[in-house]
Amino acid sequence: MENVIPLNLLPLGKSARVKKLVCDGNIRRRLLDLGLISNTVIEALQKSPSGDPTAYHIRGTVIALRSEEASKILVESSQV
Repeated sequence: MENVIPLNLLPLGKSARVKKLVCDGNIRRRLLDLGLISNTVIEALQKSPSGDPTAYHIRGTVIALRSEEASKILVESSQV
């Protein structure tokens, strides 16, 4: 797994594949419910005017994640 970074460091306009969630409990359940499972493609779309949260395109919909949440999602950007 080369080029694995936290999702909050993914540059805008770039896509990546979800590799691992590094959290548990309610946060993990929420992320899984949003469809953030292994090998799901996710694209960073835009940041809010204040810089947090960031909008991401995943499975045909747009979701907003705070930087704190996105930092718990490890993605690999080399294969997309």
